[in-house]
Amino acid sequence: MQIYTNDDIRPGAIAGQRIAIIGYGSQGRAHAQNLRDSGHDVVAGVREGGKGWKNAQADGIPTAEPAEAVKGADIIAILTPDMAQAEVYKTVVEPNAKQGSALLFAHGFSIIYERIVPRDDMDVILVAPKGPGDLVRREFQRGRGVPSLFAIEKDVTGKARDRAMGYAKGNGGATGGLLETTFREETETDLFGEQAVLCGGAKELVISGFNTLTEAGYQPEIAYFECLHELKLIVDLFYEGGITKMNEFISETAKWGSVVSGPRVINAETRARMKEILSEIQSGQFAREWIAENEAGKGAYDALVKADSDQTIEAVGASLRERMAWLQTPKSEAA
Repeated sequence: MQIYTNDDIRPGAIAGQRIAIIGYGSQGRAHAQNLRDSGHDVVAGVREGGKGWKNAQADGIPTAEPAEAVKGADIIAILTPDMAQAEVYKTVVEPNAKQGSALLFAHGFSIIYERIVPRDDMDVILVAPKGPGDLVRREFQRGRGVPSLFAIEKDVTGKARDRAMGYAKGNGGATGGLLETTFREETETDLFGEQAVLCGGAKELVISGFNTLTEAGYQPEIAYFECLHELKLIVDLFYEGGITKMNEFISETAKWGSVVSGPRVINAETRARMKEILSEIQSGQFAREWIAENEAGKGAYDALVKADSDQTIEAVGASLRERMAWLQTPKSEAA
């Protein structure tokens, strides 16, 4: 796979094009500031007096009501939560976007599952930084960048590729390394990673390990350190140098335990479950169920999230973390 850098992007790819950022949360705030600092014409589409409006003005980003921000914009970045995007498109973008503008997403959910069917005259592109907004901003300010994905779903104007790559460059993505994908590949792999590994899988592994130790009579504080606290140390090694670096920095006893016991936990049955999850994502079943849950008021969602927060490991962890000075934000920074 080719990894594109700033040198691979046509100079002035999006020069003179106005960019409307719709949604001023973690990603929107970072994108707006990075693009502004890269010399682009940026406006934040936010509700007057709301949190996004106040944050944008504090950041020195021009603001306008969402519909006004869309008017005249060449690139419209929809960076609101997935479940809000269909309404945003229908009420704000579709009636106000000018002919030949580009609709940009950081995640392909709304397009792949047809929550949004863009107008025939619009380019449809994706730029997805592989990191949270605060990291995207911090790395940009350091002169570096977070690797990003880009994709072209529809190129009506012949400018879609330039628009996606130019936007990614302005956001620091080409400094970090830019990889080409498709809307479907980005969406399905992102959902799978969240559910089976990063959020769902890792969380359940931690909880199950903690519960196994405490049910066997071990002190919950000790179980917390062994099953949750130290996980960061291992993840950092993965992040910095993959499995090879982890193996270089853990003991031989830990390595032996890893290679003989890891496959007993994550086994053929686990992989079969992962394939089921992927199949549900690919078929659209997960999306249909999540959309229906939102439309029903998110009662099951709220109950399940609360059940996570009510786990014993959460109470134990909260008590222990109070004693971890390095986790506390100094008052001078919090002010």
